[in-house]
Amino acid sequence: MGDSVEMADTSMTRLFGLLGRRGLDAGGGLWIKPSSGVHTFFMSFSIDVVGLDGDLKVIKLWRCLVPWRVTSVSLKMRSVLELPSGVITQTRMEVGDQLHISSIAEAGAEV
Repeated sequence: MGDSVEMADTSMTRLFGLLGRRGLDAGGGLWIKPSSGVHTFFMSFSIDVVGLDGDLKVIKLWRCLVPWRVTSVSLKMRSVLELPSGVITQTRMEVGDQLHISSIAEAGAEV
């Protein structure tokens, strides 16, 4: 699904997220951990958002979340994966799917 997913796991990286970017490249994304929901304020592009529990099981999906929107917040959600718009549909991802992180490197992670 992604070969250059970045991790946002500090206060600063979670605060800024994808702000200031013009989009996400194919295979790119941002894994925000911890997170129980996200917003797209000040963004200039749409994204797909995947809500994950502590075991990386998909518990919520937002397709093509446009700028200036907010996802719902869930106490079950432990992290959020932000992906290029259309990836959820292209990969046929569904609630209940189990994601696997195959490697985490300084430059990114494969999901």
